Amino acid sequence: MKTQMRAEQTRARIIAAAEGSIARQGYDATSVDDICRAAGVTKGGFYHHFPSKQALFVEILESWLSKLDVSLEEVGADAATVPERLLRMGQLGGHILNQRSGQLRILLEFWVQAAHDPTVWEAATAPFRRYQQSLAVLIGSGIDEGTLEGVDSRVAGQAIVSLGVGLILQSLLDPQGSDWGHVVQESVRVLVDGLRRRG
Repeated sequence: MKTQMRAEQTRARIIAAAEGSIARQGYDATSVDDICRAAGVTKGGFYHHFPSKQALFVEILESWLSKLDVSLEEVGADAATVPERLLRMGQLGGHILNQRSGQLRILLEFWVQAAHDPTVWEAATAPFRRYQQSLAVLIGSGIDEGTLEGVDSRVAGQAIVSLGVGLILQSLLDPQGSDWGHVVQESVRVLVDGLRRRG
């Protein structure tokens, strides 16, 4: 039991060290040696837990997305209507933009790496498709319940994901340009108001 706990702690240190290094200096400039030094582990210890830097990188993304999925589910679980659920998701998105600038910088690194690494490309693009699909289903539910206009739910889901990606990029390129957390919440509100059924 103690051995397993130590192994989990070592793995967590490696992940935290990688996140810190990649956020500061980027993926390409971060070596396995850098990660090992920051985590206080040997190279053998690193490769015991991760077969490569790429595998660690992909696991970081998948871990974040798993946590985001749970948060999205929780935040809208007791919403009375689909518009209310979408607005709560916007509030969560605003909170994430305000609180996780380091993680968002790493997300940008994922997108850069995806351009020339098929494994990272698959890991980086699969969530877009998943979120587009789940939003399309959610918007379809809003149409069925009579709270949203009869729009193409698939296109609406893609538009919401595109809005999120665009706001993340803007916040990274111009962090002082606006209160991006507020912009996210208000952008989702504008979008929901446009989708909301009249009369």
